[in-house]
Amino acid sequence: MKLDPFYLIVDSADWIERLVPLGVKLVQLRMKDAEESALRQHIRRARQCCADHGCQLIVNDYWQIAIDEACDFVHLGQEDLATADLAAIRSAGLKLGLSTHDEAELETALAAKPDYVALGPVYPTILKKMPWAPQGLERLSVWKEKIAPLPLVAIGGLRPDRLPGVFAAGADSAAVVTDITLHAAPEARTREWLDVTEHRRLVPT
Repeated sequence: MKLDPFYLIVDSADWIERLVPLGVKLVQLRMKDAEESALRQHIRRARQCCADHGCQLIVNDYWQIAIDEACDFVHLGQEDLATADLAAIRSAGLKLGLSTHDEAELETALAAKPDYVALGPVYPTILKKMPWAPQGLERLSVWKEKIAPLPLVAIGGLRPDRLPGVFAAGADSAAVVTDITLHAAPEARTREWLDVTEHRRLVPT
């Protein structure tokens, strides 16, 4: 499986409807502590927008709702993985992405046979408090050796100027949250990300 090199993560369908039409091809809807009715509405809007623009939608955490809403990709953290029904996810045909932060989590993730593995935080991040120190580029290279040929997603403190090093270290896709959603001009920043990843988007599978 090939992931787009630019992996946008946002917390609402509003963001998806705003940024996906610019050319985003891979987006995660990450809504924490949302009421189920609101979550379903956002997923439905996000699915429609992504379908209209040829973008892959990934739903964070809520695997059962993702199945109910006929989504095709879910991302789980380690806590969610521990309680998820992997058989149900697979039987529904959903692809699976998993977060990892250390060797033990990577072993757990690989045992679940995911479609991609994410490693973070690569750099310091303000998204949430992390018990893990920044992983650095060398850890990306180690992870890529361990998981190949699975795609590797880098996340945490990424900016366009850091992408050459991230990709050179072995990442296949770079995930971004606050560098866009907290930017003074999110649309312009999204276009910048699209521009600096375009050469990797054109590489044949």
